[in-house]
Amino acid sequence: MKFTLSWLKEHLDTQATVDEVVEAMTMAGLEVEHVENPAAKLAAFSVAKIVEAVQHPNADRLRVCQVDTRDGRKEIVCGAPNARPGLTTIYAPLGAYVPGSGITLEARPVRGVVSNGMLCSASELETAEESDGIMELPDALAVGTSAAEALGLEAVIDFEVTPNRPDWLGVVGIARDLAAAGLGTLKDTSVAPVKGGFPCPVAIRLDAPEACPIFSGRLIRGVKNGPSPAWLQQKLISVGLRPINTLVDITNLISYDRARPLHVYDRAKLVGDVIVARLGAGRDASAPAHTDAPTPAEHRDEQLIALDGKTYDLTSEMSVIADAGGERPVGLGGVMGGESTGCSEETTEVFLESAWFDPIRTAQTGRTTGITSDAQYRFARGVDPGFVVDGLELATRLILDLCGGEASEVVVAGAAPSAPGP
Repeated sequence: MKFTLSWLKEHLDTQATVDEVVEAMTMAGLEVEHVENPAAKLAAFSVAKIVEAVQHPNADRLRVCQVDTRDGRKEIVCGAPNARPGLTTIYAPLGAYVPGSGITLEARPVRGVVSNGMLCSASELETAEESDGIMELPDALAVGTSAAEALGLEAVIDFEVTPNRPDWLGVVGIARDLAAAGLGTLKDTSVAPVKGGFPCPVAIRLDAPEACPIFSGRLIRGVKNGPSPAWLQQKLISVGLRPINTLVDITNLISYDRARPLHVYDRAKLVGDVIVARLGAGRDASAPAHTDAPTPAEHRDEQLIALDGKTYDLTSEMSVIADAGGERPVGLGGVMGGESTGCSEETTEVFLESAWFDPIRTAQTGRTTGITSDAQYRFARGVDPGFVVDGLELATRLILDLCGGEASEVVVAGAAPSAPGP
């Protein structure tokens, strides 16, 4: 489990330093494995300002830039479409290792003009998954400011979570324990409900309450999906997650922030108006659960192509989410969603899921399939059953804030168990 000090301070009112947090965590029984300092990785990179950018004499898509850097003025060849005079950006000197491209910079001619360094994109610094051009920073930043300081990069605390403390799989749980240890005061973690604007057109049915005793959901229409904002991407990247799109990134954020896994379906890809939580169609659980080769029809049981692109056999021990009146599997409950209903940048209407899945069954599904997703890891250890609807409300608010749209009323099937299980 990883987190940053600023993320912790969203839930804990404290003036503690990273070292003080690590010491308090150790005293509370948390085994800190590593503190990663991004400033060390990006020590060679600093703020620079483009003074002049002219067309490269031998290439239509390249510019020759005069750049003020902490090493003085440098001539740098740049292919980014946004390279222009006055732009404040990040400079890498000769000899620097660029983590996103895996190269060490050397002085070499680019179509006949020697480039004495590099102007960097966010993806080249590994602070974002994708970039359209070189970084654009506030003009107020002084030339020579370290990249880590300019980008607000922080130390990342990485620690081992013991099996008996699943609450430590969310930053709020860590903040709660540190507050109890006297390191600060826990901030209000309550979640305000979002009033639905229309009845939810999707119903929920529980056919196997022993596997999924509570399932909540709601429809959100009129959303605009796409790359998530920079603050969200950086937050996920800091803990080792790859940004995908805003809808998925929101669910991943809440998983790490509140130890509450969620799933979001593209409503246009769902068949029918009923989501069913049931068990898989039977098969000997000792047989291999996924294969890259087709199986003869006479030996094939129920299968799911998951979001990882693999095909999994669904056994009678597994929690399965299905549409089409319960006939078509669209997810492995508590483990991974299906490829057929995944969200893309074209998604405009989503069904948001927040449920609770039996830990023992989820752990067994992980062993059978070989899937070790963040959701499976958390559900197998025991997720707080009392935060099912609150988790849905929190995700709803973030989706409305970042993607727009209108939310339906919440639908809930079943009831939360009294304890999260072993």
